[in-house]
Amino acid sequence: MLSKAKIKFVKSLQVKKYRKQEQSFVVEGAKSVAELLASDFIIDCVWAQPGFRQTYAGLLKKGIEVVDVNEKELAQLGTFQTNDAALAVARMKQNTLPILNEEFCLVLDDLRDPGNLGTIIRTADWYGIKNIIASEETADFYNPKTISATMGSFTRVNVFYTHLPTFLQKNRWPVYGTFMQGEDVHRTEFNTGGLIVIGNESNGISPEVSSFVTHPITIPRIGKAESLNAAMAAGIVLDNVFRLKE
Repeated sequence: MLSKAKIKFVKSLQVKKYRKQEQSFVVEGAKSVAELLASDFIIDCVWAQPGFRQTYAGLLKKGIEVVDVNEKELAQLGTFQTNDAALAVARMKQNTLPILNEEFCLVLDDLRDPGNLGTIIRTADWYGIKNIIASEETADFYNPKTISATMGSFTRVNVFYTHLPTFLQKNRWPVYGTFMQGEDVHRTEFNTGGLIVIGNESNGISPEVSSFVTHPITIPRIGKAESLNAAMAAGIVLDNVFRLKE
């Protein structure tokens, strides 16, 4: 049976303050927990129903505490209304900026919606993007809604937080930025590597970050919608980056 203290601890990780304090986060659902088990994240504990435990026995490595629970107990621990599989608590990774080689990297300027962030991470994974650089105001990578929206891609895509102007000032790669006015993304000849900036859901790319954009691009509007969802825009741009590449 789950103790009140354990339930309180896991519930506290829904709040950014406590995630930061404990350097831990929660992963829910069969697919996401299975992806976590196959990753290089350090896992503290897994609460699982017998069916999940049997199916993924090969991924349950030595040293990981595994506790048998029922569906009602899983619902008590997590944010899902129904969870018939598993929930895990894992350790956060270090926020150390990577050394970027000849590759494309997404840069997120003040994206506030965790669902948008999660979808962008999933889309990045689809196109083989390994690293995302985010502003300090961007939604938390470890937010349960972000993790859930990635559908397991959080294990393959790294998100690093930093002061974007300082980062971009040191950058030597082309910087592509999405604007209402710019070169048609369908006609843009992308380099073999570079940074792709996606702006805030409501305000777009901030003036401070815009000054570092070397290649303004736009997704041509055919209809009358005022704007595109940030995650959708990121997907369209990435598709154009890679569609002519082998």
